[in-house]
Amino acid sequence: MHSPATREPGRAAKRRRLHPAQVVASAFAFTILVGTALLMLPNARVGPDSATFMEALFTATSAVCVTGLTVVDTATYWTPFGQIVILALIQVGGFGIMTFASVIGLAVVRKLSLRSRINAAAEAKSVGLEDVKGLVVGVVKISLIIEAAVAVLLTIRFLFGYGEPFGRAVWLGVFHSVSSFNNAGFALFSDNMISYATDPWICLPICAAIILGGLGFPVIMQLRKHLRTPLKWTMNTRIVVAGTIVLLVFGSVYITALEWNNPNTLGPMDWQGKLLAGFFQSVQTRTAGFNSIDIGQMDSASLLGMDVLMLIGAGPAGTAGGIKITTFAVLFFILWAEVRGDVAVNVFGKRLSRAVHRQAITIVLLAVAVVITATAALMVMTDISLDALLFEAISAFGTVGLSTGITAGLPPAGQVILILLMFIGRLGPITFASALALRERRSTYELPKERPIIG
Repeated sequence: MHSPATREPGRAAKRRRLHPAQVVASAFAFTILVGTALLMLPNARVGPDSATFMEALFTATSAVCVTGLTVVDTATYWTPFGQIVILALIQVGGFGIMTFASVIGLAVVRKLSLRSRINAAAEAKSVGLEDVKGLVVGVVKISLIIEAAVAVLLTIRFLFGYGEPFGRAVWLGVFHSVSSFNNAGFALFSDNMISYATDPWICLPICAAIILGGLGFPVIMQLRKHLRTPLKWTMNTRIVVAGTIVLLVFGSVYITALEWNNPNTLGPMDWQGKLLAGFFQSVQTRTAGFNSIDIGQMDSASLLGMDVLMLIGAGPAGTAGGIKITTFAVLFFILWAEVRGDVAVNVFGKRLSRAVHRQAITIVLLAVAVVITATAALMVMTDISLDALLFEAISAFGTVGLSTGITAGLPPAGQVILILLMFIGRLGPITFASALALRERRSTYELPKERPIIG
């Protein structure tokens, strides 16, 4: 029988043990700080001076959170070493810090501890602990295969289509492949991808990588096994695939139609170029962040529609941000059930649990609250228009990276707000909130029910 003194250290250790969400948040923060330190090295920046702390911190946060917003020109401000650091941060951020750590653990000890499984499951949104090892290995394989394939295609195009030297063509192919699959949106051209707006051999491979990365790793792995047997798809896979198709089509039609005659965006292009650029820009709202047209010259109505698409984002457990397609779909099905007067919310022949309802509503309300609060704060400290500030805030929170061109001109406090938005958006409102919670609160009783008047 143990004495009280013997039991006390165990209890204290249990109290000090971090929640998995706290571990993930801490790992992201630590990686950002390491990236900031590396980018502040003299050999990371072109010229005699080092990057400032804010420039390095903003860039490192944007890279780790796979966003793509920048306060300096990636192509001309950073040296090859600095660009390599950014690429590494993108890759680690895309894998997920705890997933990356689990990969190292697998390579060293050939197995995962229970604690590592819990941490990886918290980040990868894995349903159970038994599938974490397979998911981690699958994440690495899928990422490297897709990135390699896209890198080869882009390298060939840069090499033979634009006469780039072999080494430069390979670097451009690898960098933009990793940046696109991880939905980062960093580019090695000062005008991002505007110079290649009508080149399908550049735009379409990038779009394919972005879409695949945005589907989410569980969806990709299931499609790899059961691509021709949709009846075996889970509800998550069906929602993500259907939602992705619907939002891509809607976004392409919406942006192309509104910008068709805009002389500053799609207007000067032929009809094939307009269709390609409209589709490309719709894909970027999946939280990628490349731009083949000048976002700052787009119509306000186009920006508003893109706000909605960026806030929705792409699939869960992938490289994309936003509230996720599944969250948006759950809200839609809840609305549809209420309009029809159904007792339960049914999706693809299955009933959604009440817990899923609450989680979806919580995520959306937290996301809206964060975006509105940040936008209001930016309005107080600047004279920039509401549509531009709202676009920038949603782009940061959704880890998109599209910009109307105001990021570099924001005051330091405004850039700090965007840094926080990127960090919160990458972790997810629910994960971020749970990381701050010290303990779970369990109730041993239930109160009597009563309904307020709604509407």
